[in-house]
Amino acid sequence: MSSQEQVTIVLAVGAALVVLLLWQVLRRRNLQQGFVSERDRATYETLHTASLAGRHLSGGLDESGAERALPHLRELLATPALALTGRRRILAWDGVGDHHRDQVHDAAVEHLGDGKVAVVNTLECNDPDCQVRSAVLAPIRVRDSIVGQLVALGEHPSAGLSRATEEVAGWIATQVELADLSADRTRAMEAELRALRAQISPHFIYNSLGAIASFVRTDPDRARELLLEFADFTRYALRQGGASTTVAEELRNVERYLVLEQARFGERLQLQMKVAPEALPTRVPYLAIQPLVENAVRHGLAPKAGTGTVVLTARDVGAEAEISVEDDGVGSDPERIQQVLDGETRTDSVGLGNVDARLRQTYGDEHGLVVETASGAGMKVTFRVPKFAPDA
Repeated sequence: MSSQEQVTIVLAVGAALVVLLLWQVLRRRNLQQGFVSERDRATYETLHTASLAGRHLSGGLDESGAERALPHLRELLATPALALTGRRRILAWDGVGDHHRDQVHDAAVEHLGDGKVAVVNTLECNDPDCQVRSAVLAPIRVRDSIVGQLVALGEHPSAGLSRATEEVAGWIATQVELADLSADRTRAMEAELRALRAQISPHFIYNSLGAIASFVRTDPDRARELLLEFADFTRYALRQGGASTTVAEELRNVERYLVLEQARFGERLQLQMKVAPEALPTRVPYLAIQPLVENAVRHGLAPKAGTGTVVLTARDVGAEAEISVEDDGVGSDPERIQQVLDGETRTDSVGLGNVDARLRQTYGDEHGLVVETASGAGMKVTFRVPKFAPDA
């Protein structure tokens, strides 16, 4: 399990524990049918309300998410009004007393750097019926930085309200940190993909254009066909869009790649494909298979004298699809390959470490590449992905 996944799990568990504590400070509710006790009912309502708020904070702490989450958070705290601030301004306000917005903003600015719960007992107001006379401000701390405050507003502050506001602010902080981790993961995967494109393109484009040029005079029709295959391959490899595709689309791109490589290697390069129809709709990270085939051709078969074979297999294994790329080329030192996968060495082995990293980021460490190789004994690279996982 990666360190980022461990942090995510710890944060998620922590958020759940915070939510479970909140029922202790909720007002007592009437027992409704279907619950053994009033405590069960309060716990259920707290968890349900928190889940409704959490979905709106999945994108981080912004105005749109704050406006949608705040009514649910106010229900948790049962206050006349509730505000959520960022570092510089109020993001959202729910409930009565909106005319206190400027006073609350000033109080939030004053106490932002305190790093602890603050209570403001005197909010000036000319309305004798106004329910907002005080404010409890709890910091929202993410990675040792205060990114905002949760402000509970009412007539009289209490120790229970202060504690509950602090707990909810801690829960919000956890949701924001989870959103940040998700954004970091997405950015890392996009960077990996850009790096892979940059790595593949120079090698392959140069070799392909050289092969096409060799046919221009001797076989113009063949050159035209190869040029179309080259255009389709590069259009797919350099496309902008989602981070995932299907096994079927990846295999079509592998076929384009191998047509171009066979123009260069001729009969020296042989291909066998064994594909289970059930595996074809499975979604995989974009450019997860072709780089493995290119690695087999460039580093396994190109240095080998005589004919070499690449065997590409897509198997249906219950809830997963298994993809393997095997060659009978020159093989490699297993320790060197492990260093590549661990990111401990620089290499021109196209995409092996890159694909492994993206698989682990998407599905977890147990879905990384499994490499079987030895010097002079070829190489087999295998990975498994869930057939029914959400889009990678």
